[in-house]
Amino acid sequence: MVESISLRVYGMTCTLCSITIESALEKMTGIKKVRVSYASEKASLEYDDAQVDLMRIKKQIESLGFSVEDSKEAKKSDKGLTKAEIERNKLRNQFIFSAIFSAPLMLAMVLGGLGFCHDEFDPTTLTKWGRIVELLRYRAYGLHDWRFQLTLGTIVQFTTGLRFYKHSYYALKAKSMTMDLLVALGSSASYFYSVYIVIFQTATYTFGMRNIYFEASTTIITLVLLGKYLESKAKNVTSKAIESLVNLQPKNATIIRDNIEIQIPIEQVIVGDTIVVKPGEKIPTDGIILEGYSTVDESMLTGESIPIEKHENDLVTGASINKFGTFKFKATNVGEETKLAHIIKLVDEAQESKAPIQKIADKVSGYFIPFVLFVSLYTFIVWYFFIYGRQVFLLDNSIIYAVSVLVVSCPCALGLATPAAIMVGIGIGAKHGILIKNGEDLEKACKIDTIVLDKTGTITTANLEVTDIILLDENNPLVNSKDKLIEISAIAEKQSEHPLGKAIYEYAKDKLNKDIKYADKFEAVPGNGITALIDEKSVVIGTKRFLTDNDISILKAEKQIASLQKEGKTVVIVSIDKELAGVIAIADQIKESSKEAIERLKKLNIQVYMLTGDNYDTANKVAKEVGIDNVIAEVQPENKAQEVAKLKSAGKIVAMVGDGINDAPALATADLGIAVGSGTDVAIETGDIVLLRSDLRSISSSIKLSKLTMRKIKQNLFWAFIYNIVGIPIAATGHLNPVVASVAMCYSSLSVLLNSLSLKRSKL
Repeated sequence: MVESISLRVYGMTCTLCSITIESALEKMTGIKKVRVSYASEKASLEYDDAQVDLMRIKKQIESLGFSVEDSKEAKKSDKGLTKAEIERNKLRNQFIFSAIFSAPLMLAMVLGGLGFCHDEFDPTTLTKWGRIVELLRYRAYGLHDWRFQLTLGTIVQFTTGLRFYKHSYYALKAKSMTMDLLVALGSSASYFYSVYIVIFQTATYTFGMRNIYFEASTTIITLVLLGKYLESKAKNVTSKAIESLVNLQPKNATIIRDNIEIQIPIEQVIVGDTIVVKPGEKIPTDGIILEGYSTVDESMLTGESIPIEKHENDLVTGASINKFGTFKFKATNVGEETKLAHIIKLVDEAQESKAPIQKIADKVSGYFIPFVLFVSLYTFIVWYFFIYGRQVFLLDNSIIYAVSVLVVSCPCALGLATPAAIMVGIGIGAKHGILIKNGEDLEKACKIDTIVLDKTGTITTANLEVTDIILLDENNPLVNSKDKLIEISAIAEKQSEHPLGKAIYEYAKDKLNKDIKYADKFEAVPGNGITALIDEKSVVIGTKRFLTDNDISILKAEKQIASLQKEGKTVVIVSIDKELAGVIAIADQIKESSKEAIERLKKLNIQVYMLTGDNYDTANKVAKEVGIDNVIAEVQPENKAQEVAKLKSAGKIVAMVGDGINDAPALATADLGIAVGSGTDVAIETGDIVLLRSDLRSISSSIKLSKLTMRKIKQNLFWAFIYNIVGIPIAATGHLNPVVASVAMCYSSLSVLLNSLSLKRSKL
């Protein structure tokens, strides 16, 4: 059986680490699919549990030098910290330790460079202040004592620096190279060259050492640790969307058992429990109201700021907030089956996904380390053998230039450029009630030039109401009144699933105030109408075409039908025993936000089409009201996908927007499917992008979010590439000190993360 699992992986230092893990896991028998994200520090896998078990997978990851745990098991320790927080604090402590021991060496380098250090005290200084300064300069020279520097350098190199050797070993063992190898080689070259000088040239410099570079090796390690710590903090901020969604879930629920209200942990609630929710409390799970009335704030899920009225039999969603009244509801979905849990899973998977543009960075990263090693070696050879002519006293310069190349190179920025922006972008979308399922869909959205909108339930509210009842033959004993016409129509439509049929049934039930019986026989013809047998009378209800196909003349109703359609109403024709009995007009209210939404899309230079099964008169009336110029009407449900395909074949990049229930084929056919369904399960499953609130303005918001995110990704990639393209030559030509190079390397990763986080200030 194929299982899916998400694992937290700790200890990755660059995107090449994630590539190493992916490569190792893909070679294991039974692994069907694997995706490792350096930005989110997660590994998502699909595996056949008959061929490989989870324990073996975890051991394989650990054999590469990383620690791992199941995402679902990621709990807080006894100290109230998660493993991710513990790892981050460990990195912080290592940096502090390294900084304390590196500081004197850095101070020695700075003071020496400023000429502040003297190896002799000048007694001729006349002023008191001058003698103090002279004493400080004399004492400062003690920082250059080779024994002092060797001690501090060795402590840093083989304590906090040990992590780089360890990770490099595991990477090389897996036949891979990561950023740790560059740091290990760079710091080691500076350290061991300095040790060589100490051992073989102590006779020349017994107290002060001129050509040792312990400050370079220790500072490289210290600054890289600082960069990794700050990067870890920034990455944690980029993934806050998941944490904020998880925190929406209440901890406890008040349920009724044996007629007694008791409070229990949310994990103990089961389907069928009766739950009591009081004003100001969060609704624990999904369910249906049994008793009571209230208004509910669902903004945390849908982005809709206006509370929604809830009555008996209405659905409520877990994590939304009860504003005023008290009500009881029956739990229908609990645990991982709730809408919130489903949304969290979608956002989590989306943040781990890769956009097609990321393939560029991944490909470059794969060749990056070998290229840097080659450039570093080439730099040393050129400087020492050709420029310096093998002068031994200039060997240190050649080594330092080569070290600078190793240290300034940064694959991290390349690896973070795309996933960091995607994580932030998808998180922002989730906060605004826009669920983007993966990075590929996010990238597609910014390329859309044509949007096709379904009418009913998308442009309109889908709250259909009967507006007109026209009796065509008052002398007909079967239907001699409008009440009789609507009653027979309601009996025929009682078993119908179509919105028009339901509208007729609900209208009759309310107006006549009595139970509507079932028809003796019933048959629905999707997109056309229904046939029924009532008291041995044949009833046909539907469109003009449907009645004509059933050999029923509609000539005497043509005038009334045309008049109603010009008003933008949908007309249903009723016949009994092959004779026209009446016409029922049904109207659908246009959403308040639809017109503004269309205007926003036009401002984005997007062509808007309306696709509907209604006749052209009705469709054009609605289109005119909302400002749509392109109308495709009288389309059967099964043919909607064909209309979308036609637009695609004309070279358009098409997004289809529908309610996610009747429009599934068209949504799937489009380049991008956008489901507007107030978060219904079907909508969430169907669309590439899901708008949790039925507000068409969210369409332009999702496209704008896509454009902003892609702009950030391109900016990140540009700066990551430019940084390395400019930094490596500067280091190779001897114009970059290793210490400055390590600062630049740290800044490159942070700049990418900070640029991605700036998305949060964008307005949708």
